[in-house]
Amino acid sequence: MFVNTRQLEIEFGDCDPAGIVFYPNYFRMFDASTAYLFEAALGMKKIVWTKKFGILGIAMVDTGAKFSKPSRFGDVVSIQTSITELRRSSFVVGHKLFNAGELAIEAHEVRVWTGVDPDNAERIKSLPIPQAVIDALSQ
Repeated sequence: MFVNTRQLEIEFGDCDPAGIVFYPNYFRMFDASTAYLFEAALGMKKIVWTKKFGILGIAMVDTGAKFSKPSRFGDVVSIQTSITELRRSSFVVGHKLFNAGELAIEAHEVRVWTGVDPDNAERIKSLPIPQAVIDALSQ
C-alpha cells in the first residue's frame, strides 16, 4: 500500500504543563497525516478530491493508539501513514510516529467514505470507494 511520511516539530501549543504532547494533539496530527496521505496519493488537496468524487468526507468511526515514548516541545518527529486495509466503503489507516528514530506511537483510524444519503438529504451515508482512489492508495 501507498505510504506517506512527514516530519514535524512539536510546538509549544502541542504540549501540556509537563512539556510533553497532550495526547489529543496526536490525533490532530494523525488526522492531518491522513489528509496528506490522500493528497500525495491522489495528487490533489482534500478540498479538491472531496468535490471531484462528490463526497462529504471520510468520517472517523474508530481510532486508537499505543503510546510508547513521549514527545516534547522542540522534538522533530516523523509520522508514517498508510492504508492497512481497504474495504468496499471503509478503510483502516495506520500511523507510526517516530521520535529520534524510535517508534513512539502506533495508531489506527477506521474511516468511511461518506456522502449525502439520496433518500434523506439531512443524513450521511457510506458510499463505495471509487476504483481510482483504491488504485492510488494501493500503489
